[in-house]
Amino acid sequence: MTALAALLLASAAQTTVEVPFKMTEHAMIVDCVVNGKPLSFMFDTGFSGAFVVDNTVNLGKSTGAITLRDFVREFQAETVPVKSIKLGSKTIEPRDMTAVMQPADYSFSYQTHVDGIMGFDVVRNQVMELNFEKQKMIFHPNTVDITKRTPDNKKTFLAKMLPKGMGSMEMEVKIDGGSERLVLALDTGNAFFATTHRDVLERVGVWKSDRKPIHMKQAFVASGAVDSWYLTVPKSSVFGVPVEQSTWSIIDLPSSSAQGDGTVGFGFLKNFNIIIDYERRRVWLENFTGRTNNDPEGDCGVTAAYHPGAKRTVIVRVQPDSPAAKAGLKAGDSLLAINGKEILGAIGFGELSEMLEGPVGSKVNLTISTGGELKRIELERISLVNLL
Repeated sequence: MTALAALLLASAAQTTVEVPFKMTEHAMIVDCVVNGKPLSFMFDTGFSGAFVVDNTVNLGKSTGAITLRDFVREFQAETVPVKSIKLGSKTIEPRDMTAVMQPADYSFSYQTHVDGIMGFDVVRNQVMELNFEKQKMIFHPNTVDITKRTPDNKKTFLAKMLPKGMGSMEMEVKIDGGSERLVLALDTGNAFFATTHRDVLERVGVWKSDRKPIHMKQAFVASGAVDSWYLTVPKSSVFGVPVEQSTWSIIDLPSSSAQGDGTVGFGFLKNFNIIIDYERRRVWLENFTGRTNNDPEGDCGVTAAYHPGAKRTVIVRVQPDSPAAKAGLKAGDSLLAINGKEILGAIGFGELSEMLEGPVGSKVNLTISTGGELKRIELERISLVNLL
């Protein structure tokens, strides 16, 4: 870096820069220019790297490979050096960052134009605010010191990062009645309120090892589909914020990492304006919605996904004793329409789930094809959640 470039970066660090982002139901999407190419990214603080990009995007020649890890597995991907980054009017020094090139249709997953994922490494050296109230990323001068603030622990909270993880924000979470704390990362890329693993619940003593969960579903992570289920947690403390009741997503496999127990996701975080100071190891949370919990959705018992080979959407799981099971639906049936909306082409798993779920007691009308026979079925959504 030249002396002039260093001086300009030092000057920029003392100014406030605002970068707007778009909010979907379960994610935040931000525009960014990488290697001179304008792109749109889902911002994922749970990803410690810089970028994961659809490999149909040309960012330059691949020069290496990297091992990635999600909730349950590791996998390999090629990398391209990142030479320049610009978020709005803010220029960020790449510091040997790389873009991981992966075959994925992110626009399909998020149902809006998305070229990939932007990770926490891009903003790690900044005092950065995620202002969900105004839908802006705000880069504060590095002289802003949130450790000097006094929280009221009612609307404002100051959480301390634990000395765990590499580039992640691991903090303390407690479940009422548990024998020890959980370590969960602040993760804007997790669509749920919070996600952990069954063996973690067993370790902290809120779930017996010989107890089998009911209402099993499937969740889709970067490495593929995993068995999961919902759990209602009556009372907890999340990053120091008291939560009376919340519904968590539980993965029915052990974690791929020994550093943490899972993540706190978008369902919780979107209620706060959040200032992250990774250097000082503190996170400031300001609750602007007045809510800290989430309500469990009603479910008809169907998990469906688009099958690229068959070029149709199929039912991949029917929960036992659910409205769908009682109506005779089976895995392998084709899902043609939901509430009169035809499922004609590729549709993201998240959007499908949103269409199938809804308030407890509400109705959903499905058009399916089973064994070549067309059927129209009305199902009532019920609570398919496990209780502690």
